[in-house]
Amino acid sequence: MTDPHIRIGIDIGGTFTDLQILNEATGSIASYKTPTTPDDPSVGLVTGIFGAAERFGFTPADIRLLVHGTTIATNAVLQRRLARGVLLTTAGFEDVLEIGRHGRRDIYGLKPHAEPPLIPRDRRLGLPERMRADGTAETALTEDAIAAIMPQLDALGAEAVAVCLLHAYVNPAHEEAVAAMIAARRPDLPVSISSAISPEIREYERCSTTVLNALLMPIVGGYMDRLSARLKEADIGARLLLVQSNGGVCTAELAKTQPARLLLSGPSGGALATLRTARAIGRDNVIGVDMGGTSYDVCVVADDRLTSITQGEIDSLPVRLPMVEIRTIGSGGGSIARVDEAGRLRVGPQSAGSQPGPVAYGRGGTLPTVTDANVVMKRLDPEFFLGGAMALDASGAADAIHREVAAPLSLGTEDAAEGLLTVTEANLAAAARLSLFEKGLDPRDFTLLSFGGAGGLHAARVAEALGIDEIVFPADASTFSAFGILYSDITHDLARSRVMMADEAALPFLTETLADLAAQADSLLDEDGVPAEDRRSAVSVDMRYRGQAFELVVPWDDPAGDGAALERLLASFHELHKQRFSYSDAAAPVELVAVRLSAIGVLKAPPASADAAPATAGDTRSRSVFTGGAWRDVAIHRREHVAGAVEGPALIEEEYTTSFIGEGWSCEPGPAGTLIARKTAR
Repeated sequence: MTDPHIRIGIDIGGTFTDLQILNEATGSIASYKTPTTPDDPSVGLVTGIFGAAERFGFTPADIRLLVHGTTIATNAVLQRRLARGVLLTTAGFEDVLEIGRHGRRDIYGLKPHAEPPLIPRDRRLGLPERMRADGTAETALTEDAIAAIMPQLDALGAEAVAVCLLHAYVNPAHEEAVAAMIAARRPDLPVSISSAISPEIREYERCSTTVLNALLMPIVGGYMDRLSARLKEADIGARLLLVQSNGGVCTAELAKTQPARLLLSGPSGGALATLRTARAIGRDNVIGVDMGGTSYDVCVVADDRLTSITQGEIDSLPVRLPMVEIRTIGSGGGSIARVDEAGRLRVGPQSAGSQPGPVAYGRGGTLPTVTDANVVMKRLDPEFFLGGAMALDASGAADAIHREVAAPLSLGTEDAAEGLLTVTEANLAAAARLSLFEKGLDPRDFTLLSFGGAGGLHAARVAEALGIDEIVFPADASTFSAFGILYSDITHDLARSRVMMADEAALPFLTETLADLAAQADSLLDEDGVPAEDRRSAVSVDMRYRGQAFELVVPWDDPAGDGAALERLLASFHELHKQRFSYSDAAAPVELVAVRLSAIGVLKAPPASADAAPATAGDTRSRSVFTGGAWRDVAIHRREHVAGAVEGPALIEEEYTTSFIGEGWSCEPGPAGTLIARKTAR
């Protein structure tokens, strides 16, 4: 076959780089893992592609599409390795970024610590201009005023510029004029304007988002340039798309100018895969939990919809952009265990990462981790980790747990390891419980879908803590996020903010806005080369009762600028408010805050056929595993050999992950290549 026919989904995590490889000609799908290279993730990415090519028999010329989820933006923010930025704002509003919302997170702390703003006061400059809330200019911005700023940008050593002027979400003319002059005089200087990245109300959140975007532009741009160079050196000419926080993908060019859209790039792939699998197995309510080497990510599919938000946070910094709602805690296979000064056992959020990694990896790690505990308890086979590609140091893991946990707590090594897992699983369950409770949802109405390399070992205990009776283990669970990335579509999120009453007087605005957003969507998808027949759209509206400070995002399945459609939208708002807050008032006045449109360009691909292969016969082994405070003989199954019910306690091993079926659980094959475990005893 000469035409390119390979599509690869890539998820670069803190410990491993995961690949899912789809042969579009046959529908066959395969997975591959390689260690992440933190200093330059593009090295591990290209290494993984060549490793997969050698193993699965394709060449670089066969690759048609690379879909890439990355943590480059997230890590840059967390580590504060950002460009030197300058903020230009309306004169008198230079301190918005520092004033923030006066929210006190540690309400009992006697000495609360406030992180310094991303741009210090001496690099926040005011422009003599003022736009009113209705979009008319109270103080016009002149070319001379912009020109006067230019020498200051040079003197301050600006590597990026953020422009956030008052009410630019209504009228962006002043911001666009500033950007145009900087581009003319300093074409090498990255500029981010709020009306392009976050054209919405709330000055602080819009400013924070714009600043983050500006400071990330040189970081992500540099990574994209290095990646493009490596791909070219490797003769990989495939189209490259980047995964955004909203679960869609964008071009590398857009990623360079709007890198803030990549802040939840990797985890959103797992959320998409959760929705896809939930539909394949016929479940409307699923909570997806992704436990990798570094973190634990939770997403929720409720009533066949993936929950999303219009504003999130990254390291306490607000980001006002649409994104899949994902709760992340620092709890993964590499999470480090320690006994604190009060004698309490703590696990995470610090992680051993991929370098040096858990002690069992034998790469110089000295502090015990969750993976080390699983090795000590023999829930992981030291000879079959990564399919036998990496032998684990069981004695080293045991020594570390004894030294750092067991001895300080006067426990046996195995009891300490089990205690370590108990603390970990309590943290995991708490994160999942909060993700449901805050939406007014009952965990007992949900199925738990467990994925990530470490997730299967802890799913049963987490489900029991939540009162969930059904667990789904998907095929290729360790690279499941990459699977979701593989089937992502091009997505552009557009918004128009305007606060007004949700009554007949709003109909002209709704009609005009829907038409404008649709035209903008078509223009963007034209640039992406998406055929008309492959275009989709989804509309939602931010709404609130008059007097409320924040709003709900209400899906509008039948958008139209007429009274009947507006009435249906209002009914949906009252229903959602009732679910979320346990009350609603159909007689209360409702405000519209923003209209949103997601423009989707469908990237067609055949369905994966990995689930077509029937289970093959194989011998069942057993080994002694420490569980419930004692060593017990536990049956060991290879996943490809599971054809009927497996009664717990049992371990189901596959190349890149292991699942623990707890006592009182029974597991059997399900649709779409899944294994489904159900609680059979209390």
